[in-house]
Amino acid sequence: MEPDGVAWCGSALKFVASPPYGGTGVLRDALATLPGARDWAVLLNYRLLRLGRRVDAILVTPGAVLVFRIVLDVSRFRPADRVAVEDAALDLADFHCGCRRMPVIPILVVPNGDRPRGGQPLPLWGAAPIVETTRLLLPGLLRDVAQGFPAVPDVPPPELWAAAPYRPVPALVEAACLLYARHDVTALTLAQAGRGGLARTAASVAEAVGRAEADGQNCVVFVTGQPGAGKTLCGLDLAFARPGAAFLTGNPTLVHVLREALVRDAAGRGMARRAAQRRMEGVIQALPRFRDHHVREPGPPPERMLVIDEAQRCWTAAHAVGKTRNRPVPLSTSEAGHLLDIMARRRGGAVIVCLLGGGQEIHDGEGGIAEWGRALAKRPEWCAVAPSDALRAEDPRQRLLPGPALAADDRLHLSQPVRSVHAPSAAAWVGAALSNQPQEANNIARTMGDLPFRLTRSLDAMRRALHGRGTRQSGLLASSHARRLRAEGVGSVLPHQDEDAVARWFLDRWPDIRSADALEVVATEFCVQGLELDHAGVCWDADLVRTVERMGWQARSLRGAAWTTLGRAEAVSNRLNAYRVLLTRARFSTVIWVPRGAARDMTRDPERYDAVAEYLLACGIIPLDEASALAEDKGMAEPTLL
Repeated sequence: MEPDGVAWCGSALKFVASPPYGGTGVLRDALATLPGARDWAVLLNYRLLRLGRRVDAILVTPGAVLVFRIVLDVSRFRPADRVAVEDAALDLADFHCGCRRMPVIPILVVPNGDRPRGGQPLPLWGAAPIVETTRLLLPGLLRDVAQGFPAVPDVPPPELWAAAPYRPVPALVEAACLLYARHDVTALTLAQAGRGGLARTAASVAEAVGRAEADGQNCVVFVTGQPGAGKTLCGLDLAFARPGAAFLTGNPTLVHVLREALVRDAAGRGMARRAAQRRMEGVIQALPRFRDHHVREPGPPPERMLVIDEAQRCWTAAHAVGKTRNRPVPLSTSEAGHLLDIMARRRGGAVIVCLLGGGQEIHDGEGGIAEWGRALAKRPEWCAVAPSDALRAEDPRQRLLPGPALAADDRLHLSQPVRSVHAPSAAAWVGAALSNQPQEANNIARTMGDLPFRLTRSLDAMRRALHGRGTRQSGLLASSHARRLRAEGVGSVLPHQDEDAVARWFLDRWPDIRSADALEVVATEFCVQGLELDHAGVCWDADLVRTVERMGWQARSLRGAAWTTLGRAEAVSNRLNAYRVLLTRARFSTVIWVPRGAARDMTRDPERYDAVAEYLLACGIIPLDEASALAEDKGMAEPTLL
């Protein structure tokens, strides 16, 4: 049996007649008592790429997929084993085509275990609750499945299950670790084969970079895409794969989390932690630190290629000059201009790959792609390639000015979202809702099938709905201007400059109370931009409300003891973008909590909160309680989250 492949795959009849393989002898003995199981299929040692581990056994029947973790030499059912088998079932239910519309039952087998928990599994599609069993109880459990789970219609027979595609979509941090270990983007199956796929864009970027390097040119490659389309993954793949490349971001949270995740992963594979830290500091860098160092030092940088995440957030010339006037390293032009001048010092050409997300500007002074266009127009030694959509954007900040050295390549636009696993239209729904187009949002919600957004007016209900399964991560999010959530008991905010706190919030899991899963500390748009959660709880405050006439959005800031309305177009746009960031962080589900307010508190006017809730309902969102009942009617295993 090969240790790096599926150890055994075939019919249950042949499996029963084969020699035992580790702990799966327990399963073999149980199957021998079921003559009707001869047409079932058995897979041993099945590899789950996203989770980085293998499943002891998978038993495929016409009516269900059973996922086994078999633990020998212990007498108790350990929490870690429960988490492992539930993770495997969730992964298969979400990403294996052979599990579509099938019940997927995680079964923890401790042959000599004491007092197993878990009731009778039900024939409901999706990942079921964990079932614990022993050597003596396992045959009865299998008989119950054989008798109580009717064959699912229009599903291939069990013997063809192994041939069905398994297309995992890892979370960003998981994918970063896999990419660094040199599983490329295509191996992660994030390509999802088709127009707008990530593999196509990655290939186009590689072609542009290859041409520039071969010709000794200075070239900027612009990659655009909506939130969650995979821009960061594309950039990380480039930075990790090419010597002399660095991934730069102005988001300190992203730097902290990616570095710590990669260090932990490298240390787990045997590398000394300090050596891993030094290596990651060279690959993933804070853009302000890189910029200031090379503005101060006149020599060429060691990097041949820069990958700049969220490049639209680079400062305009006016903001950069004003912001740094009294700093140790004052800037004389825009951030884009300085970065172009720094890389132009290299002989033989240099490449800058700009990853651009529309509608993600959340700071004053962020120039968008237009600032890069202005900087390039003053530097004829640089050529550029960009998708044609970047030349036609309605928002002036998102529009790149055409020029003689600019080539168009539409493959550089990522149009297919990969973050929202089951709802690729989630970002479009958010865009319509925040653009004051309730009918368009409602149409998207109706055609999507199951909108991954739920609305509640109860903080407790949101927390109950967010308690995840396995190692899936939940967390609370709020706008950085959500000042009156404190009155509701949500006043502890994650400090995004605190490296240790940020890393623990994103990377650790409950029962560590410092983790996001504790649902105690909220992260703002500055903390989560560029990152993601499995399940997100968005806490909506009165800093973004409906106008008095309920005809549009009104952005506000708390000044002293009263809210004031923002008038500058850039400030209003930034506030809408902050909520866009919060609403597009989740891979599986988002629960939106709109408080009820308090009549005696002018800063928490109930009518303002009610208007927001009513508008979201008009956009097609489903109330959380109604969603639970609807899920139960459909027979869903995770009624509050799916």
